[in-house]
Amino acid sequence: MAELEFFEKVAARAGVPAETARSLTEATLRTLAERISGGEAADLADHVAHQLRPLLTRARPEEPEAFGYDEFLRRVAERAGQAPDLAERGARAVLQTLHRVVGEREFAHAMAQLPKEIGALAQPVPRSA
Repeated sequence: MAELEFFEKVAARAGVPAETARSLTEATLRTLAERISGGEAADLADHVAHQLRPLLTRARPEEPEAFGYDEFLRRVAERAGQAPDLAERGARAVLQTLHRVVGEREFAHAMAQLPKEIGALAQPVPRSA
């Protein structure tokens, strides 16, 4: 999936303009790369558009930082310059789009390194009847 198409999918899922989707995508992928191992981040990077790869790769493949759901969303909100509720909606849209792009196996490996609350962002929200 090309970079522009990725942003369009995020925009549609989050219900935001394309430019907001871009900032949310960049913030979420950078934050995800900090939270998972360098090897897992590199594996995910191998499956995304060339332009998105730098967001998932780190200069030094050090151990991942240990932080939870609230800190994950705080970092996304701060980096994207968005309110916490929009950062949560955006992170959800980015992770769901990433899941489709990289496939089940690679995505599951990366999610296994995250607290369940962060991994739950990648799950579709149940619709009310």
